[in-house]
Amino acid sequence: ADPETPRLEVVYRGAAEVGSAVLTAILTTVVGFLPVFTMTAAEGKLFKPLAYTKTFALLASVIIALVIVPSMAQWLLGNRKPSRGGWRSHIGLIISLLVVGLVLAGRWSPLGDDRALPLNFLFAALLVAAVMLPLWLLQRLYPRILGWCLSHKPLFLAMPLSAALFGGWIWSNLDKEFMPDLDEGSYLYMPTTMPHASLEEALEVVQILDQAIYAVPEVSEAVGKIGRVDSALDPAPISMVETVINIKPEYGVDAEGNRVRNWRPHIRTADQIWDEIVAVAKVPGTTSAPRLQPIAARQVMLQSGMRAPMGVKVLGPDLETIEKVGLEIELHLKHVEGVEPAAVIADRIVGKPYLEFELDRAALARYGLSVQEVQHVIEVAIGGRNVTTTVEGRERYPVRVRYLRELRDDLESLNGILVPTMDGAQVPIIQLADIRYVRGPQMIKSEDTRLVSYVLFDKKPGFGEVDVVENAQKYLETLREEGKFTLPDGVSYRFAGNYENQVRSEATLRIVLPLALFLIFLILYFQFRRVSTTVMVFSGVFVAWSGGFIMLWLYGQPWFMDISIFDTSLRPLFQMGPLNLSVAVWVGFLALFGIATDDGVIMATYIDQSFRERRPRSVPEVHEAIIAARSRRIRPALMTAGTTILALLPVLTSTGKGSDIMVPMAIPSFGGMCLVLVTVFVVPVLYAWREERRVRREG
Repeated sequence: ADPETPRLEVVYRGAAEVGSAVLTAILTTVVGFLPVFTMTAAEGKLFKPLAYTKTFALLASVIIALVIVPSMAQWLLGNRKPSRGGWRSHIGLIISLLVVGLVLAGRWSPLGDDRALPLNFLFAALLVAAVMLPLWLLQRLYPRILGWCLSHKPLFLAMPLSAALFGGWIWSNLDKEFMPDLDEGSYLYMPTTMPHASLEEALEVVQILDQAIYAVPEVSEAVGKIGRVDSALDPAPISMVETVINIKPEYGVDAEGNRVRNWRPHIRTADQIWDEIVAVAKVPGTTSAPRLQPIAARQVMLQSGMRAPMGVKVLGPDLETIEKVGLEIELHLKHVEGVEPAAVIADRIVGKPYLEFELDRAALARYGLSVQEVQHVIEVAIGGRNVTTTVEGRERYPVRVRYLRELRDDLESLNGILVPTMDGAQVPIIQLADIRYVRGPQMIKSEDTRLVSYVLFDKKPGFGEVDVVENAQKYLETLREEGKFTLPDGVSYRFAGNYENQVRSEATLRIVLPLALFLIFLILYFQFRRVSTTVMVFSGVFVAWSGGFIMLWLYGQPWFMDISIFDTSLRPLFQMGPLNLSVAVWVGFLALFGIATDDGVIMATYIDQSFRERRPRSVPEVHEAIIAARSRRIRPALMTAGTTILALLPVLTSTGKGSDIMVPMAIPSFGGMCLVLVTVFVVPVLYAWREERRVRREG
């Protein structure tokens, strides 16, 4: 502005100039997060607080940007003299950067708390420089690069188009899952014993498992239980073992206050600890168990009734039939790609030994006994009955009467139970009934009025839940078509578990995500009042979308960032590894879609202003107008991308509780913002293409 122009007028013009662009950028960001508000069940409870927080923060930022900042600018810059330049004018900035860098290095500690503060500060400075230096070079070289792009439009536009096609290919090949596993710091080991195992045998198994698991050095506690509490909400038989295993944190503090590592040198991840637990917990007579954590396991049990993330529910008319089908499905699932064979377990329903008394009604008639009288004797002699209650002060104790244990602990002793007749005679029960052991159900489950049994299974590392279930479905259907797997009449099966949650959330996103993108398109149209300009700006969404998927793909490549700095490997530091397409990843894309058009809005706004002022009549004038407008506003566009990328770095290196969700959310935004910088060239190139056609047509 002219130095003689009043500061108030300068501030007013600047605020009015950027006001509509700022408001449009904020609205697109808010609308981009609207699909999160439609989420239900577990994903809704997890991500809705984030959506509310972000929305309120953005609405508050509108007030700050359009009301408070202009007022503060008038007050702070009103009497400020123009800077003379030189390094002295930047002393305050340098001091501020050093202070912020030291505080950031101390709080963030990217290399870990066990590394010195200067080393953490130097590493953080290198990361910031790795982001800011390319942006600074891009700002300096922007007019030249833009000039080349304007002269080679087809060649340049082939680059973002190729990136979009590559992103689409990655999208179609990514495995799917409902949600990344949260690290709860503990495991729930739930094997089962054989149905005919006695209570004493089950207790011995629990003790053996507790001792074996506790012997693992990384385990701090191992507490097992069998059976259930006196509640209908916990229908667990005595054959089901539940061992809660608490894991020591990777780092701790010794008695002298020194930071020490609690895990053995070859143990690098919690998954390796689970492998150690499974290796020592192999007890004859017990099955294996899927990898579970206490909170996640309870959620799965409440949602599907199963004690595994994935499973098959077999429904049928009788227990023997559904058990047979379940065992057959168990055999087939072990051959499915992505399924962990050792974790495939079908319910053993029939196999619990029952003592059955089959009364001989003719013999009862000879002795003048009724069925009720004999059943009463069996109940009291074996099971016992409360006959009275003793009062001890304020305490009440029931008095239970039954045979001594040595008179009822085996089949021969039971044969001698005496049944009194009407004439006072004592008749052994063996003369009145046929006593034998029969196989019966351990537990009876039903759904939708039909009997049901479960076939539990788990996925191998590196596979997504949805893809594993789809592979299993296709495999079983293929076997049925080939006649190798036949379902009896009245029997059906269906897959359940977290797979159902993913299918439900994906169906919701298929509706609300296109609707949110359409609303973003409408907001952009109301800003520019021209479909072609709106399409140009909206192209940033597709560029950012491809950038997010490319970053997901790069995270899974072992060669990507496989370098070390200060003896620290960058791949473990940034938690790089194969990632699946989950709800957390989609939430990251939703956050990205809202901000992907910000640079395009800024650039297109000033290109429109430049064309209104210059009114170019030839192709060179069109190029000149575009380069002038873009060179004027390249700094705020780069600043937007740079601040977003820098803010995501601590998230990408975060560890501990919650990082399992935050990192997959941050990766699409990080990759998208890195590639969305291409829009500072895409929008002007497309704009120039349109205006050149107009100039040639008018000329």
